[in-house]
Amino acid sequence: MAEFERIVQTIDDFVWGIPLIVLILSCGILLTVRLRGVQFRKLGLALKYMVKEEDGGQGEVSSFGALCTALSATIGTGNIVGVATAIAAGGPGALFWMEVAAFFGMATKYCEGLLAVKYRVKDQNGKMLGGPFYYIENGMGSKWKWLGKIFAVFGVLVGLMGIGTFTQINSITSAVNNFFDPESKNVLEILGNEYTIAQIIAGIVITVLAALIIIGGIKSIAKVSEIFIPFMVVIYVSCCLMIIFTNITSVPAAIAEIVKSAFGARAVAGGALGAMMISMQKGIARGIFSNEAGLGSAPIAAAAAKTNEPVRQGLVTMTGTFIDTIVVCTMTGLTIVMSGCLTENSSLQGVEITNAAFCIGLPFPEKVSSFLLMLCLVFFAFTTILGWNYYSERCLSYLTCSNKTAVIIFRVLYIAAVFIGPYMTVAAVWGIADIFNGLMAIPNIIALIALSGVTAKETKEYFKKIK
Repeated sequence: MAEFERIVQTIDDFVWGIPLIVLILSCGILLTVRLRGVQFRKLGLALKYMVKEEDGGQGEVSSFGALCTALSATIGTGNIVGVATAIAAGGPGALFWMEVAAFFGMATKYCEGLLAVKYRVKDQNGKMLGGPFYYIENGMGSKWKWLGKIFAVFGVLVGLMGIGTFTQINSITSAVNNFFDPESKNVLEILGNEYTIAQIIAGIVITVLAALIIIGGIKSIAKVSEIFIPFMVVIYVSCCLMIIFTNITSVPAAIAEIVKSAFGARAVAGGALGAMMISMQKGIARGIFSNEAGLGSAPIAAAAAKTNEPVRQGLVTMTGTFIDTIVVCTMTGLTIVMSGCLTENSSLQGVEITNAAFCIGLPFPEKVSSFLLMLCLVFFAFTTILGWNYYSERCLSYLTCSNKTAVIIFRVLYIAAVFIGPYMTVAAVWGIADIFNGLMAIPNIIALIALSGVTAKETKEYFKKIK
């Protein structure tokens, strides 16, 4: 297993090297310039559209339902565990680079939502289908269909072996175990390794529940997401705000620490650039993992929205990055840095870091603080499992021309991957997720840059019309 983890880490470092980081940021910067900072100028309108339905729009679910489906796949372990692992590996400065990537990523997400609706198609059953593979094929031309297929292949893999399954269920069972059996006293041996009874039971329960909802498809997933996502975001952000306000005097020092660390100011002489690059790499990688701007996942859900206006859905889609990273990830990062939990115990990893921050910062007994975090993580990660199943199924349908047998087989494999996720190591799980994330982003970003002129034209015409 140690050798396997080393190989995964080597591939991860190569995929998420300087070229991909530059490509992702350059795409966001280019789109921000071409759209004249639409994510800043029209954020208020976007938030309004988020909760206001469009009259007479065609699609399967409401715009808010499509957003919640997208948020169900984005707000998950990336916000709770991903931020913690980024800070542990890249220092507090990783949070700064997550925010930078998110601000430019909002423009990227806007374009993804716009193009998803503009180039979506209707299948023989009257369902709206869309995503990067369709705007690559229909926007860039049929000669680029191979690029869309590459995206779809990585989309299937990232759901089956990355964001959708292993990382989510692994984090859920770890959180449940930390709460019910933190000293791992009650264990069973499986294939030569010991696992706690709490881990095993949590894994089975989540697998069964996921299987029941996945069978219902997009409408079932959207319905569950519309109920749980807003409720859990409010609870989680409220907990983080409580920590921040009860330790308000520590906020300036925490912000200063984050900024200094982002530029390697805390590194020893001669190591500043290296420290900055590590901080940037971990921050951007985890940021993309969390908000998925540039990955091309959100437009798959956006294409199902009841709307006739591509720009309007683009605005709604970009609010997902704002909520996910600018709000939720910032809250998590600040609580971790302010608590100083990593300074006191550098051996902490994964959810243990955020749990320690909650126990230190919240004015409740440790059991209550741990329970609140566990509850948020379980629901966030569970809805991510559902959302990514839908994404991957749509990718598979594109590759197989909506072959029902292939979809059924995929669902079985997906549920099986959820079932075995608790028994994989944290390092291997996150490494695999990072690799597929990076590979999935490349064809999508190429398409966004190629179609940036179309996006700019649509945006200009829409705002001229409503003005």
